[in-house]
Amino acid sequence: MGLLSNNTFNNLNDLFINQLEDLYDAENRLIDALPKMANAASAPPLKNAFMQHLEQTKGHARRLEQIFGKIGRKPKRETCEAMKGLVREGAEMIDADGDSAVKDAALIAAAQRVEHYEMAGYGTVRTFAQRLGLEDVAQTLQQTLNEEGDADKRLTQLAETGINSVASAAV
Repeated sequence: MGLLSNNTFNNLNDLFINQLEDLYDAENRLIDALPKMANAASAPPLKNAFMQHLEQTKGHARRLEQIFGKIGRKPKRETCEAMKGLVREGAEMIDADGDSAVKDAALIAAAQRVEHYEMAGYGTVRTFAQRLGLEDVAQTLQQTLNEEGDADKRLTQLAETGINSVASAAV
């Protein structure tokens, strides 16, 4: 949601739709960014994690499209300024020079910021869906929230079981 947007929120449903549109934009931006992050990673397990999450992210976008259909709306993207910024920060890590293990640690840091943002967004819209009586939609959003949490845990595991150790040995 842009800082200077002219949104009108007359009820929780208006806000719910706006936030779905924001998440839809965020997921689509991430679909564009993840292949670049995978290409920039040097550790094969990290490359693999980014590519696996790319496929999952495509599924998240499709789920949002299904949710739009369930609520009688066409999928629409509300510019997600937060994701634009997070992707821009990730691009800085992609373009960085230096030790490859340290760069991998930087890519993980950037990716985890994305995951935490997405978890906050999905948790919020899931709660809105519950309040609006859209239990099936809430369950779908919870499924995505769980997957975002799993992706974050996978990144933590990669960092803690190797990448950060190798990075800390860089001179």
